[in-house]
Amino acid sequence: MRTLSSDTHPEMERLQIERLRQMPSWRKMALMAGMNQTVRTLALAGLRQRHPDDSPAQRRRRLADLLLGPDLAATVYGPLLEED
Repeated sequence: MRTLSSDTHPEMERLQIERLRQMPSWRKMALMAGMNQTVRTLALAGLRQRHPDDSPAQRRRRLADLLLGPDLAATVYGPLLEED
């Protein structure tokens, strides 16, 4: 079997997959929730760096663009308003 990650030793990957299979569903969901929160935190940090003058509302709207795509975000939240 090929490994999923070229930089991971096949035996270590096998152990990782085995552990994930043995893990209870609630724990897997908790791990996913933590990963999702980390992605949001990193995305917001990138938005703060690229748009330092944005208001918190503008930043949330830009995050919606990243998470939902610009078309769906505009449909759900309206257009991204540029404040002067």
